[in-house]
Amino acid sequence: MIALKGGSGKTTVATHLALAAHLRGVDTLLADSDPQKSAQDVLSAREGPGPQVAIVSGATLLNTQFAAEGLGKQLLVIDTPAGQVEDVSEAIVLADLAIMVVRPTLLDLAGLVRTLSIVRRLGKPAAVVLNQAPVAREGVESPLVKRILKGLDYMQAPVAPVILRARTSYQTALERGRSAEETSDRAAAREIADLWDYVFARLAQSREQAREARRA
Repeated sequence: MIALKGGSGKTTVATHLALAAHLRGVDTLLADSDPQKSAQDVLSAREGPGPQVAIVSGATLLNTQFAAEGLGKQLLVIDTPAGQVEDVSEAIVLADLAIMVVRPTLLDLAGLVRTLSIVRRLGKPAAVVLNQAPVAREGVESPLVKRILKGLDYMQAPVAPVILRARTSYQTALERGRSAEETSDRAAAREIADLWDYVFARLAQSREQAREARRA
């Protein structure tokens, strides 16, 4: 999970995807390389089973990946630190899919330029997730969202078809270490479920392409 600019909601998305995988029976490790350790704080508040969390740094990510494989983990989600290019680059090198999180602001869009450049230089499959967007009114997106989507299209960024809206349930759920899928907010739950389905499909595609490349 990548966002060189802080405040994008990167940890919220990373934690929700880790929880989505866990709720579907996927043995998941969430590697928290953000100095704030927000992902660890969130999941430590969870009652009952949940994704395992490891505190890591860019220098220990590779060892963490090996350890996860040795423990039979099926998914490794990496929550990267904002603004630390070296650690972010290390995570991208190891990733099957790089997910870039942006809010519908011009500052976030400007920050994405550098992130997208790194991902493209490393040749990694990627997706941009638009987060904290205003709710569409009667199926019509706000002018703000339209502008950002137009900017992403101009950048030829690979945008996920699921937009995460500005909903308080995302934060209130995380206060208890839970996902929006475990709340009564059906709209938020559907957004996370749809995002997980998309990410899962992209991961499967990326891994199959990697296997074919090794066989070639």
